[in-house]
Amino acid sequence: MPNDWIDKKTIDGCISNDRRAQELLYKQFYGPMIALCIRYTKNEEDAIEVLHNGFLKVYKHIGNYDSSRASLYTWIKTIMVNSAIDFIRSNQKFKGQAELKEVEDVSMDNEAIQRLSATELLKLVRKLPHATQTVFNLYVIEGFNHREIGELVGISEGTSKWHLSEARRQLQQLLLTMHVLR
Repeated sequence: MPNDWIDKKTIDGCISNDRRAQELLYKQFYGPMIALCIRYTKNEEDAIEVLHNGFLKVYKHIGNYDSSRASLYTWIKTIMVNSAIDFIRSNQKFKGQAELKEVEDVSMDNEAIQRLSATELLKLVRKLPHATQTVFNLYVIEGFNHREIGELVGISEGTSKWHLSEARRQLQQLLLTMHVLR
């Protein structure tokens, strides 16, 4: 059965508020979307809250989905990233951030990072301050540029660059304490 057919049938069911179609969509995208939500939150409860809020938005707006513009996965992922940012904003993690122009260029030891498992790296990233973690995820994982990040989270490009630099600096310190860097 082609994936496009499954997606179309599932989408049509979700548009009709068919609970089985909604459950199928949820199950089909749960794994990658919970992993995305976990990257933006400090604990599993918050990740699940972001996931559920994101899926509520997916169900509410699925009639607006246009397969000629993006795959269903990409469309849902975009909603989840925005839901994570909404969650962070609602918890005011970016309040009081100063406009910063000077950014220290911190390089990371790629070899040291490659020695870490994905779980170990996620644990390190989750130790970052929330705003710094969010900018790191948006820049490194999602591929947004600093202008886009600034618009998404309501900070300047300079502040976004500072958070990325700070994330790298703090991750390097955490790697040193783990004796991964020598």
